[in-house]
Amino acid sequence: MRICVYCSSSETIDPKYRSLASDVGTRLAAEGHSLVSGGGRVSMMGDVARAARAGGAHTLGVIPQHLVDTEIADTDADELVVVDTMRERKRLMDENSDAFMALPGGIGTLEELFEIWTTSYLGVHPKPVIVLDPFGFYAPLWAWLDTLVGEGFVRPSALAGLARVDSVDEAFAALGSPVRRPG
Repeated sequence: MRICVYCSSSETIDPKYRSLASDVGTRLAAEGHSLVSGGGRVSMMGDVARAARAGGAHTLGVIPQHLVDTEIADTDADELVVVDTMRERKRLMDENSDAFMALPGGIGTLEELFEIWTTSYLGVHPKPVIVLDPFGFYAPLWAWLDTLVGEGFVRPSALAGLARVDSVDEAFAALGSPVRRPG
């Protein structure tokens, strides 16, 4: 499988998150998968790519020109595609992925997660969407989403289509899970 991993490119985070990214990259390679990433080599984004490559996985990075210096382009990627816009970046990442996994991250990670989760829920694609959250990073988000369900803004079936897991083992097991459609 070609697995797209969304995660932080911030260098001011707790090292446990960077270790998690490395663990995901190592596991991805061990299972014979390839990585699709945002094409940066800093922080978690770089850690997952380096670990994947160290294990023999193919890595595809997609980065907009305006972020080449900010996220420091992963020039070691097996394929590095430099695009003009963020929309083009996401389109290529989506098209080149069989599954999506979100790790802790900031507004970019959240934006990518929400878009790919929404398009899955709407039936645009049947690809698994997984959130790996071993440290409770997303607990406030889950509480807010539960409130949205309770208030009628989000259907329970939308939450059911998102695999929320606590371990790397669970994340990779969820790759084979079928995507639930609106009901």
